[in-house]
Amino acid sequence: MIPAAFEYHRPASVDEALQLLQRLPDAKLLAGGHSLLPMMKLRVVSPPHLIDLSRLQELRGIREEPGRIVIGAVTTHWEIEASPVVRATLPLLAETAARVGDVQVRNAGTVGGSLVHADPAADYPATILVLEAEMAVRAVGGARLIPAGEFFTGVLASAVAAGEVLTDVHIPIPPAGTGTAYLKFPHPASGFAVVGAAAWVRRHGGRIGEVRVALTGVGPVAYRARGVEQALSGQGADDASIAAAAEHAAEGVDVNEDVFATAAYRSHLARVFTKRALRAALARAGGD
Repeated sequence: MIPAAFEYHRPASVDEALQLLQRLPDAKLLAGGHSLLPMMKLRVVSPPHLIDLSRLQELRGIREEPGRIVIGAVTTHWEIEASPVVRATLPLLAETAARVGDVQVRNAGTVGGSLVHADPAADYPATILVLEAEMAVRAVGGARLIPAGEFFTGVLASAVAAGEVLTDVHIPIPPAGTGTAYLKFPHPASGFAVVGAAAWVRRHGGRIGEVRVALTGVGPVAYRARGVEQALSGQGADDASIAAAAEHAAEGVDVNEDVFATAAYRSHLARVFTKRALRAALARAGGD
């Protein structure tokens, strides 16, 4: 399979990339290429111009700032998985990166490319939601931060507007005593999440003081499972409370259905993996 003809551009800076985007509104941005290039080969999309961001060092790297970790958009999954800083401060993100695709994908695919592609079965969205990250984007006219809860807008759609480039992901460092986990049921062929669940919990006085749960693969976009959070907040950290809360995992969601999994089966998996992620997060959480 061969893509349609296109012109290739390799800017030397983000500013140059933004100028190209302004001049070539039909262009597509290329980061790791693991989502865009297969779509081009299948001619699902046929952009006349590609703007390659993959070699821009200003978009690569992981740094710790007061209260947060900042990750450049073209940082690869492997760099996140292997980073001592991420492992120490954001183990949930390292765990999620380690579950993306296979070795080849993790060595070339990028966090920014994955987030902007916004595949409803991707791994990062659930984790980004429970970590309450912000995505930094730039345009010729300025920059802005997009909260994770506003970032995923539809199937393969994000809040990054035409003419904007995602530059960094800003992630608050969780306080001490936070337990986190990401677990998924992978599709046996693609490795994408049939269902993936991320959990973030803190204990308080033997009970669950704070809880965040997000799911991917279940509906058209990843989402915070607010029903689960409300049902579990302030409750005991016992299996009965967790199981009762997990019943709300697919509540109010237009559940995906395909040849691999019916809506009923996905809903069942959402409840199962929500329970498993919560149990794993609680086991890692400190007590007070």
